[in-house]
Amino acid sequence: MAEEIVSNDIQEWRSIITLILFVITNIIVLFPFHLPIYVPRPICDGILDVLSALRIISPRRDRSPHAQHGSSDSHEGQATPFVRLNFPLGFVTAPLIADLFLLAISAIGRQEVLAGTIGANNIQPIDIMAFFFTLAYIAISIDASGLIRFLAFKVLQWGGEVGHRLFFYLYAFFFVLGSFIGNDPIILSGTAFLAYMTRVSSNIIHPRAWIYTQFAIANIASAILVSSNPTNLVLAGAFNIKFIDYTANMIVPVVFTAILLFPFLLYIVFADEALIPLKIEMHQLPEEEQGKEPVNPNIPHARGTADEEESQNQDTPQDKLLSLEEIVNPFVDKGGAAFGAVIMAATLITLLALNASGGEHPVFYVTLPAAFVMFCWDLGFGWYHREKTREIARVGRLEVDRARAERAVREEDSSRAFATQEHVGSIVPNQSPAPSQTQSQNINTQIRNRNSNESKTISNYLSTDEGTLPTTEKNENQRIPNVDSESQLQGALDTSLAGDLKPEDDLEERIQRKIAEQQARGRATLVSLVADAYYWSQKTFPTCTAVLAHLPFALVPFAFSMFVLVEALVSKGWVNVFAHGWRAWVDKTGTIGAIGGMGFLSVLLCNFAGTNIGTTILLSRVIQAWLQILKDEGTFTTDRTLWATVYSMALGVNYGAFSTAFSASLAGLLWRHILERKFIHVRRLEFARVNIPIIAISMTVGCAVLTGEVYIMRGDNPYVMASE
Repeated sequence: MAEEIVSNDIQEWRSIITLILFVITNIIVLFPFHLPIYVPRPICDGILDVLSALRIISPRRDRSPHAQHGSSDSHEGQATPFVRLNFPLGFVTAPLIADLFLLAISAIGRQEVLAGTIGANNIQPIDIMAFFFTLAYIAISIDASGLIRFLAFKVLQWGGEVGHRLFFYLYAFFFVLGSFIGNDPIILSGTAFLAYMTRVSSNIIHPRAWIYTQFAIANIASAILVSSNPTNLVLAGAFNIKFIDYTANMIVPVVFTAILLFPFLLYIVFADEALIPLKIEMHQLPEEEQGKEPVNPNIPHARGTADEEESQNQDTPQDKLLSLEEIVNPFVDKGGAAFGAVIMAATLITLLALNASGGEHPVFYVTLPAAFVMFCWDLGFGWYHREKTREIARVGRLEVDRARAERAVREEDSSRAFATQEHVGSIVPNQSPAPSQTQSQNINTQIRNRNSNESKTISNYLSTDEGTLPTTEKNENQRIPNVDSESQLQGALDTSLAGDLKPEDDLEERIQRKIAEQQARGRATLVSLVADAYYWSQKTFPTCTAVLAHLPFALVPFAFSMFVLVEALVSKGWVNVFAHGWRAWVDKTGTIGAIGGMGFLSVLLCNFAGTNIGTTILLSRVIQAWLQILKDEGTFTTDRTLWATVYSMALGVNYGAFSTAFSASLAGLLWRHILERKFIHVRRLEFARVNIPIIAISMTVGCAVLTGEVYIMRGDNPYVMASE
């Protein structure tokens, strides 16, 4: 009878649309893209003008149709009648749009929205988000203090030049640290550290072994504590698992996974000396650089022009020197690191103690005051040292502005050099108009080294007509001597370029003019005021601002939208259908089938069901529906089978983060973004190809150990579902 009711529910047209929309949404999360929207140009211009009149944005710089706030919609120099806007469809917007569409067609209503935000069936999204963000603030604050980078440097020193030993030390370090503070801080600092380390090594050909291992072990370690990953929070809440019980059941499979995975990575997956050399050869930091005081990377422009030079990815000795300095001379705020470590330890101990004692209050009642204390510390510390940090930012900003101005001057001179060479090429026969690289460098060097006195001397000697030969030569109708053609061209080019420089064109004056142009401010707008306020916050409260910038705020709309979307599947009967399918599987395969099936399903759905968070929400509701079906029918499952299913899912949603798609977890998206900033580009196919053997080994070991654990620790007594 129940199956007939379920069948009738899913045949209704709104139910079918709900399932189709759920599938489409998860495909978009897996493969995000931009949707082009064409807006009539007069409407777009009118909106921009209104916003400009309200002083929200700056005025359009050019009233012509060719410069419309970055619009490049033109065809052969003519503006098109429409402006193309690219609307992003990804893990934030796709679930939200799906929910709004379901509301519009009345597929869901107030009940589903409340269940997906306030909570239902022991899953409270608001409590989970509050707990995760408050604890994440403490963890990321510890990372912002430089503690992780400093400890990683110490591990690098202990490992020395022996490649396999260093690989093991870093592997163990990331596992231990990730067990306590979660995967996000490890990925934030550890990924950048490894990118620098592999760059300054002369015989690590590719960073693949180091960055993939770090990403995998960080996510494996996050499975131990409930507080380390929001997926663990969802799961623990859904099945009323105490934090200490969760850790007690998960620590053995996770530790065995970490122990047995290491030799596979070292001797099978990454068994190549180009990836993990027997002896690592590192570039050495000059003695004069070793004594430098490390700078706080949270202060804007603290490294002067180093960040810009690094962003150009020149891969020059200077670039490698900057990377090496970042590693061997790390900044660490000892006071902030120590205070943050104490706060984190006290918070975790208090959480475990209160949760074990059966406290009825939400867990964020503990983490919220702790995060507030950490926030006050960061604010107070920043305000106390504001004069120093502001001066560092001011000096660094001046260096950056001057470097940009000098680059702009060199570009102008290079452009003029090309134009002049074309003119000289018409004077000197049989010359190619394109200058060589050496000639261009000589031109720039000459221009940079000229001072005002030289310019006056040159101008007195040369003709006032730009781009011509000296007057004496013109009057006497002298021809250029028939010498080596390259010497002719270089001499004529130098002479002509010198003629382009007038007394007022002093290099320093030109640079100062460029700096003034860069610093010129138009009228204040809301956008400019927000930018100024953010910059002021960066240089006054660097740690606090950096932490807030790194908090995963995009998780909030995504998580709530996925909760509501899963509630739509529940209300339309689809979750019950999935639960009946799971029941049939468990009835045929038993406990071992439940472990293997749920492990495989959870890893698979991490890649195709809205990251590991969406997978946890969906599978938790499926297991809850399975238990409710058994209860309604007067049957039961065993205690062993139930907890084997739950903890197998816990393994899968944590390990599934390093499987076949970046979007299997938000940590994967963050990891790829950091690597791209360090000019390490990981392709989708490479990500899947490298991770498939790693996830296969990890899940096999974890599920095998979990099987032994549940057969030893759990019995065949019936599981009694707690009454609501």
